[in-house]
Amino acid sequence: MDNNTDFKSFESLKVWQKARQIRKEIFDICKSFPKVETYKLTDQMIRSSRSIGNNISEGYGRYHYQENIQFCRQSRGSAYELIDHLITAIDCGYINEEDLKFLKSQIVECIKMTNGYIAYLNRQKSDHKVKEDVIDYNPTELDSDKY
Repeated sequence: MDNNTDFKSFESLKVWQKARQIRKEIFDICKSFPKVETYKLTDQMIRSSRSIGNNISEGYGRYHYQENIQFCRQSRGSAYELIDHLITAIDCGYINEEDLKFLKSQIVECIKMTNGYIAYLNRQKSDHKVKEDVIDYNPTELDSDKY
């Protein structure tokens, strides 16, 4: 019997799988950019596309809801950054309108999935708060000799 069958990983998250797909598509499209952009726009696009999945996986590994949520927010920020880089790429003539529309729709879908994952984490966080018994406090019932 494989002991790893019960192990859950960030790789099982649909949002991470989507981020991985985007990363591959960005890497492929950047291959067609001029060499002058290798350490400029291409580098920035690849970094921001990698950051989307990197932050999701790092947050997953934190085992704390609030930290996971924060890394998801950073992931979402990287997704928006990538959209801006794609707009720059179309402005420079490196991609066409069809490529922009397709890639932007993929990124927006990933952003929506990230928002859903953040909402899920927020629900989990609120469901797992320490709940204490409520004890009514009535100062007139205190016996001053005991305190």
